[in-house]
Amino acid sequence: MEDATTRVGRVLIVGGGTAGWMTAASLAWALAKLPVEILVVESDQIGTVGVGEATVPHIRFFNARLGIDEADFVRRTNATFKLGIEFRDWARIGDSYIHPFGDFGRDMGGMPFHHLWLRLARERQMPDLQQFSLPILAARANRFAPPAEDPRSIGSTFSYAYQFDAGLYAAYLRDYAEQRGVRRLEGRIVEVGQHPESGAVTSVTLEGGAEIEADLFVDCSGFRGLLIEDTLKAGYDNWSHWLPCDSAFAVPTAHGGPLTPYTRATALEAGWQWRIPLQHRVGNGHVFSSRFTDSDTARDRLMGNLEAEPLAEPRLLRFTTGKRRRQWDRNVVAIGLAAGFLEPLESTSIHLIQLAIGKLIELFPLAGMDPVAAHEFNRAMDLEYERVRDFLILHYCATERDDTEFWRYVRTMEVPDSLTYAIAAFRERGLVVKYREGMFLEPSWLAVYYGQRIEPRLGNPLAEALPIAEVEKRTHLLAEELAGAVAAMPDHAAYIWQLGGTAPERAA
Repeated sequence: MEDATTRVGRVLIVGGGTAGWMTAASLAWALAKLPVEILVVESDQIGTVGVGEATVPHIRFFNARLGIDEADFVRRTNATFKLGIEFRDWARIGDSYIHPFGDFGRDMGGMPFHHLWLRLARERQMPDLQQFSLPILAARANRFAPPAEDPRSIGSTFSYAYQFDAGLYAAYLRDYAEQRGVRRLEGRIVEVGQHPESGAVTSVTLEGGAEIEADLFVDCSGFRGLLIEDTLKAGYDNWSHWLPCDSAFAVPTAHGGPLTPYTRATALEAGWQWRIPLQHRVGNGHVFSSRFTDSDTARDRLMGNLEAEPLAEPRLLRFTTGKRRRQWDRNVVAIGLAAGFLEPLESTSIHLIQLAIGKLIELFPLAGMDPVAAHEFNRAMDLEYERVRDFLILHYCATERDDTEFWRYVRTMEVPDSLTYAIAAFRERGLVVKYREGMFLEPSWLAVYYGQRIEPRLGNPLAEALPIAEVEKRTHLLAEELAGAVAAMPDHAAYIWQLGGTAPERAA
């Protein structure tokens, strides 16, 4: 790249893994009719993090846009289905709630259901709000079926995601990309060339001397940020004062329980533990803060909690929560861990990769580098990271736990003004502040608010005006309808068998 007017004829993606091959596959699809060459440089000597196995529903639309057949994807990535995330021991030890990928109840007369439920809960004997969510009821029963297409059906009120082997997914997308002309180059980068005036990246040199030039570089090199940080010094916003967990042990195990259609996050003394069931194994990990516990203690805590025999030694990862100050700098776009990292509590890592890819395609600088495109990319991604950050912080600050130094810290720490306002609006009037941009919709916030014991002080006056007997009758009918919908669903493992997958019971 010699100047800002150079047409983009070659894109070089630095690093493979999930981020690199998602980017390569998407660009191959989006730019198929344009004269743009796409290369991926990765080294077999450099491992990938590869523990992010749980996703959010947006991944379905990513796969569908590429024309990926769901059954084939499930078989080749050992995927299971995911209706939400169960949180144990977060507000108080012994508590459990699920953040579902779907609605709570049905609005009545234009009134959000949770306002009606709150009135009934205070005036009548009424089941927990969680009992009015189809994906929660199905998850608790280990049942799964795709949503109904008829919007009038209660079966249309939810979505779903996947739990899959991230290494197999990267390999799947590599096959997809290479079939569409993407070239993979093996090698470790030892030098980065820059334009003498603009500082833009012009080339990378591999061990052995091969020099590869390109016009646009996508940095998928992981935490290091080889191009975006080591070369361009984009800077990093450190959010560890709000999200103090900075380490994780990860270990796979054999199956020791049911094939649940949900991920689990169990709060521990200085962090939390994940459980992600796949067809062939269970992913486990302990995310913890090194300020409040040591590695040996964290490792022992994880290994003592496993439900079945480990299949490997636990692997330690270190990270700093936050994001690059500029994720697009000159002719380098950072995607994945090179762009930032927000701990995996809500399975957002792959989603943030997907968002960045979509925004890059939307703003692709075919005619040359455009500072307006870079500015818009950075503005949009900054907002997305901040919205996810706020939602993650909510899980920590909305706790009543004071049994360890870690929980005493997070429950009393200062939080971003945007989150302070959102919590206050809900605590006072049950208002869910809607961000103009951001992935988490109203049901997600409701799940965490109510699940972690934040309830509105005042009810909605319009809900208070409705005839209580009529509301109660319609709510009981809704409960019956939900129960019937769940009963009609097949077992989660059986559904996977139907797609040609191998659930653990069949493997045994």
